[in-house]
Amino acid sequence: MKKVLFATTALIATASVAAAEVKFSGYGRFGIGYLQDRSDTNDNIDDTILISRFRLNIDGLAETDGGVEFSARVRLQADEDAGTGEAGTASLSGARFSAIYGGLRVDAGNVSGAIDNLANYYGNEPGLEFFIGQYAGVDYEFLSFQSTSAGANAVFFQYAVGDFAFGASYDQNSELNGNAALSGADSWDLSATYTFNNITAALAYGQTDASGGGSDPSLLVLTLGADFGDFNGTLFVADDSDTPDNDNGEETDGTAWGFSLAYNLGAATTLLAAYGDGSADGDTQQYGIGFVQDLGGGVSLKGAVGRETVGDASGQTRADFGVNFNF
Repeated sequence: MKKVLFATTALIATASVAAAEVKFSGYGRFGIGYLQDRSDTNDNIDDTILISRFRLNIDGLAETDGGVEFSARVRLQADEDAGTGEAGTASLSGARFSAIYGGLRVDAGNVSGAIDNLANYYGNEPGLEFFIGQYAGVDYEFLSFQSTSAGANAVFFQYAVGDFAFGASYDQNSELNGNAALSGADSWDLSATYTFNNITAALAYGQTDASGGGSDPSLLVLTLGADFGDFNGTLFVADDSDTPDNDNGEETDGTAWGFSLAYNLGAATTLLAAYGDGSADGDTQQYGIGFVQDLGGGVSLKGAVGRETVGDASGQTRADFGVNFNF
């Protein structure tokens, strides 16, 4: 999905750089969200609640006379509390620092890793809240940018040349899933991407080296994406091993698979669909359909309906509808 960001900039003159600026960008969304049996967890909440998000990216940018770009980003974000149905307060993220020159990019601090940056990992996600994904069957927790907390203090490298791109990330003190055996463990990801004509293929591998001497969780993932004008589709397959059991004590190791589709009905309407599942007893299955209606000016109507099932638990129907506007 294309996101048009209209940035407000403040120019700052300095003697040591060729150009420097501060940019503000982001989006807002609000609407209604339905989750089957949500009220079972709290007598004071309904199955249908008001959902919302405000996200503001604050970027400081500078460029040397030699053409090296430096930037730093923090994010301010506020979401509703899905557990209580009440509004949430805004929180500030940890900082991400970047240096870019030609096809090389280096990020440090609160970064997204090589898997999180992998082409077509997320595919086309239906819903105002993007609550259906082809990746649903994956249980490995990888390095990603944290919008409302400090996040990791890690590094990410990416180099693009011609039709190829290569990525790598490393987190020296990872804390995954709140699992004591993985607290303080080293985590790393590697990726490679190749684009030919209208098709993009991407492969990534990630591993967390358990500090307690136990098994090392890992994830191998392959994605394919194809763009045929008004039609866009993605395929997803992954294998995670030695991941912790889910909250119900069910096994989560195994193969995950999924797909997503997007089709433009005319100039302003897009239909979306996605499906994700896995072979393990504790894997999550998701499927659903949605739409995006472009109203112009960075404003769109979004909505979806779908279903999610975790392991042997009873499935829940979920739906949302609302407005998204970029700024």
